[in-house]
Amino acid sequence: MQKTPVNMQNNQLNNYLQTAIAASIKAGSDILEVYAQPIAVETKDDKSPLTLADKKSHLQIVEGLAVTGLPVLSEEGKQMPYDERAGWNPFWLVDPLDGTKEFIKRNGEFTVNIALIENNFPVAGVIYVPVLKELYFAAEGLGSYKCENINVGDTLFNSPGFLDALIAQSKKLSEASRPEKFSVVASRSHLTTETEELINELKQKHGEIDLVSKGSSLKLCLVAEGKAHIYPRLAPTMEWDTAAGQAIAELAGCSVINYESKQRMQYNKENLLNPWFVVAAN
Repeated sequence: MQKTPVNMQNNQLNNYLQTAIAASIKAGSDILEVYAQPIAVETKDDKSPLTLADKKSHLQIVEGLAVTGLPVLSEEGKQMPYDERAGWNPFWLVDPLDGTKEFIKRNGEFTVNIALIENNFPVAGVIYVPVLKELYFAAEGLGSYKCENINVGDTLFNSPGFLDALIAQSKKLSEASRPEKFSVVASRSHLTTETEELINELKQKHGEIDLVSKGSSLKLCLVAEGKAHIYPRLAPTMEWDTAAGQAIAELAGCSVINYESKQRMQYNKENLLNPWFVVAAN
């Protein structure tokens, strides 16, 4: 898979990644405060749900990323017209609370997603899972990692240059092994007829297969960390749903490709709706 050249120096990219990690941890703390209370749900114009947690996480992330001076495109922020954001390079692409439906169901499978986009591709990504206390993070030149048992009150995240210490207690995802039985990730909330047909094709090719269901961007993470072989998403998603997961999956040695064109998924398109895509182990 051809990678897009990264213009930023590795030190700068790592600093950006560290800033995004700290912002995601703080946002996750705000989300858990709302999660502990009765959840009030609004409905957005597109009929999708919105909670106070979405709003608080958005504000926390925008504040945390402000130090970088880079523009932020967030699901819960003001949607900039294409002629304005087309020149953004690099920029942050954020889903403050991915899996709001999972949040409302209280099953814990929701995430904070922050990606850094350069030249229309993700070059760094952070996915934080507040309930599970799991953190996925990746950057070009650094690789892709998972850290478990994250403590939001840990002074580590308040110390300058904490990234090295975090890496030291994390697992490198490119070193993960996969299950012997072919494993397919399927969306718990969005299993389409087309996806079912593809799964049936995979059964014919691989025999008996395992189906794994997860919410939010955790589906991309399952392939990245070696717990599944493939995640086909033949249903609508938005750019902020997938960018961070794409960085984590690709830098763990996986591919994230447009189902129709077979090309690498791109970002900051005029229409922010993603094409159908497939995440697969290489």
